[in-house]
Amino acid sequence: MQNRREMLARSAGMAGLLAGLGLLPQAAQAAWSQAAFEAKTLAEAMKALGSAAPVESKDVMLTGPDIAENGAVVPVGASSSLPGVKRLLVMVEKNPSILVAAFDVTDSVEANFSTRVKMGQSSNVYAVAIMADGKALFAVKEIKVTLGGCGG
Repeated sequence: MQNRREMLARSAGMAGLLAGLGLLPQAAQAAWSQAAFEAKTLAEAMKALGSAAPVESKDVMLTGPDIAENGAVVPVGASSSLPGVKRLLVMVEKNPSILVAAFDVTDSVEANFSTRVKMGQSSNVYAVAIMADGKALFAVKEIKVTLGGCGG
């Protein structure tokens, strides 16, 4: 009868063999645009993502509080009911890096996301929908912050 120690030794040996042959799955890594996340302005971020300048649209919705008591955890949501949305972005204009979230969308995923962002001060927040044809549409809302979350 096999004891626990022998079973673990055999399992480790088998895992090593499979890894050596390249048969174990590789770690999943997110693909992201470093230049877009380091951008300081809306135009720089859109250029880094290879998209055109966004146009304001009523088909893109942005939800968030009018006044956020704590800038470290501001709940925001971005959504669009338009067909052909390929990416939804959340941007905070006065943050050190304007792009705070990017969500890739497929046809089988509803373009509706909620997250919490960190804001250092009161600022305009943008929800940008990048369409399959390359157009970019946005909605904007000013969110006032009473206690800054980026070191303020």
